Amino acid sequence: MAKPTLKPGDVVDGFAIGPLLHNGGMARLWSVTRPDIDFPVLMKVPRIDEGDDPAAIVSFEMEQMILPKLSGPHVPRFVANGDFATQPYIVMERIDGASLHPWLETLPRADDEVASLGAGVADALDAIHRQSVVHLDLKPSNIMFRPSGEAVLIDYGLACHIHMPDLMAEEFRLPYGTAPYMAPEQVIGRRTDFRSDLFALGVLLYFFATGIRPFGDPQRLSGLRKRLWRDPWPPRALRPGLSPALQEVILQCLEVKPDWRYQTAAQLANDLRDLSHVKRTARAERLKRDPWTEVIRRRFNPEPLGLHRPAVVAGQYADAPIVLVAIDLDTTSPELAAALRLATGRVVEKSPQARIACLNVQRINRISLDTTLDEKGHNKHVTRLVQLKDWARPIGGAEGAITYHVVEAIEPARAILDFARANKVDHIVMGARQSSALRTLIGSVAGEVAANAPCTVTVVRNRYAALLPTEAKLSRDQMDI
Repeated sequence: MAKPTLKPGDVVDGFAIGPLLHNGGMARLWSVTRPDIDFPVLMKVPRIDEGDDPAAIVSFEMEQMILPKLSGPHVPRFVANGDFATQPYIVMERIDGASLHPWLETLPRADDEVASLGAGVADALDAIHRQSVVHLDLKPSNIMFRPSGEAVLIDYGLACHIHMPDLMAEEFRLPYGTAPYMAPEQVIGRRTDFRSDLFALGVLLYFFATGIRPFGDPQRLSGLRKRLWRDPWPPRALRPGLSPALQEVILQCLEVKPDWRYQTAAQLANDLRDLSHVKRTARAERLKRDPWTEVIRRRFNPEPLGLHRPAVVAGQYADAPIVLVAIDLDTTSPELAAALRLATGRVVEKSPQARIACLNVQRINRISLDTTLDEKGHNKHVTRLVQLKDWARPIGGAEGAITYHVVEAIEPARAILDFARANKVDHIVMGARQSSALRTLIGSVAGEVAANAPCTVTVVRNRYAALLPTEAKLSRDQMDI
């Protein structure tokens, strides 16, 4: 049978128990060693003492199921676990980097620090969401940073894997989480929405930008439920110097209805990395909370913002992909440009919330110096941005859904791949080189991208370019995709 407590010097399945590192409300963390493990590890043991919360056991079972399914730099490496019939434990990598705890002593922080922190945490959320896991307990104490800089999310006891049984939901009716950070849908028992983690990140960004928690720290369910109808003070009302763009991002994360928030962590990370590209709405300039008439209307609405509807989480990334369209402005024919537009437009039709990134690689010389102006004295970078916008204008799409990027590189394929990896691109659309002689001579950029891309690649080839001089004559069966 399992021991209610361990002590230094005990040996469990070959793991030598060292000092107690943390004595939490639901589990204890012990430093452990084993001769065949050459990196720091710790053992997590659930609290099963007399009077301990039974939720600690269920929570521990959840973490035992979920942690082995996760991989990558944004989660602790799983090593081993033990059964409740003998000794329940999880042995995992011990993260020796910095935690967020010291930040709490020096709030509020500057906009660039808050945005950089948020982008790193959003990257970590994106990593676990793509592995079908919603964390549901994002807070400063559950975020650490490796010495190399990556954010690491720890403690998956309240998490939900959308393809595995949710024991917490099955066995408990009250919501579990950390009160200041819980999303409205989490408060009413919905645990399968990735966007709940984006709400929690919005709370954290608000807290670190202003020094104040947007919804306080309620201790009762009635206090938790207030966030379904009562909006927080806009951050700029508390800290007037805050960037309107950062307020826009924070308040979008804190929208009550998940459909009004960012749809993926990858999109949130992109905005936080470059606040100058954030599409501003009335949220950016707000300095007051909603009037009481609006609050009362929401309070007594029998269907509060549609939160009773089941979440469609498995398709959220499919519904809001980041699509990179790589366009060669120098050699692409009008017919192929039209075919690229048609292919991109089809993506927008199927996924109205898609983010389209139009990219042009301005090739630079390997040895000789390049100039920034063309023969007419126009800035090359600006000219290409204008050309990208002209190319994309017929696509349409929601305002702010298309962004434009010109990068300089010696090797276009590598630049496209680097952009795709850095921005969590889900789909690359690009044209095939039209001259077979050129493909033979210098190789295919599209082929190299397709062979090495971290995502889906669509290569558009207009077989009938010579016969179809106008965009109006193009149809789907005339594209080789």
